[in-house]
Amino acid sequence: QVQLVESGGGLVQPGGSLRLSCAASGNIFSIVERGWYRQAPGKQRELVATITTGGSTNYADSVKGRFTISRDNAKNTVFLQMNNLKAEDTAVYYCNALNMGRREYWGQGTQVTVSS
Repeated sequence: QVQLVESGGGLVQPGGSLRLSCAASGNIFSIVERGWYRQAPGKQRELVATITTGGSTNYADSVKGRFTISRDNAKNTVFLQMNNLKAEDTAVYYCNALNMGRREYWGQGTQVTVSS
C-alpha cells in the first residue's frame, strides 16, 4: 500500500503562483511514476504532469511552460510548481502514484481556485 498526502492548494489571483506538495509513505519502493491530475466541476479528471523514477517528465499541453513537476527523493515528495495561473486551472488537484504492477494510488485532493 502507498499513502499520498497533498498540501499547498488555495485561492490565488490570475497570473499568480502556487506550489503543491505530495508526500508518499508506505511501499514507496514499488512506485515507478508519480503524477498530478486535476478535475474541474462537471469535467473528467485529466492528467496535468507526471515524472518517472528516471526523471522523465510529461505535461498536458495546457500547462506546458507554466507548470513544473519535480521531486525530492530523500523526502519521498513530489511538487507541482504552478506559475501564471489562469481561471481555467481552477480544479481539485490529485496526487497519483503508479507502482510496478500498474496499480494506481490517489491522494485526497487539494482545491486550487484562480479568481480575482
